[in-house]
Amino acid sequence: MSLWRRLIGKDGRDDWRPLYAAIVAEARRPEWYKGAAVPDTVEGRFDMVALVMSLVMIRLEREAAWGREASARLTEVFVEDMDGTMRQWGVGDVVVGKRVGGMMGALGGRLGAYRSTDRRGALIRNLYRGEAPAPAALAVAEAMVGALEGGLAIVPRDALQAGRLG
Repeated sequence: MSLWRRLIGKDGRDDWRPLYAAIVAEARRPEWYKGAAVPDTVEGRFDMVALVMSLVMIRLEREAAWGREASARLTEVFVEDMDGTMRQWGVGDVVVGKRVGGMMGALGGRLGAYRSTDRRGALIRNLYRGEAPAPAALAVAEAMVGALEGGLAIVPRDALQAGRLG
């Protein structure tokens, strides 16, 4: 980050808030919890944000240097959101860093898992915590992930930055 940006307090995160808001909105769609049977729990909602965030980051990888910068800023917005959420829940300063660090590790693990060719296995391990849902629910999850990836594949990068996922 340039000295000028540090002095005026602008670090580029604001440019990525629309995309992060779109990620969270997608992760909160009721269809994930009803049709795809993702557990509607704090953990399940985190798993959904991590899934959508991972798919967006995989899409950003196609954009070379711009995509690396975008991923870094998007990750900063994610950390800021998780930190704020923990504090709202009353988690103390000493513990917040450890928990957010754990969430970052989980996001990194999800990113690696969703890059793999074993998408079904990755979904079972990460969305369903190792316990496969009914076959119909898993099929819905796979179809929704495929549709999201398809939309991400064709959206231009400026529209993606503005929060359009497909």
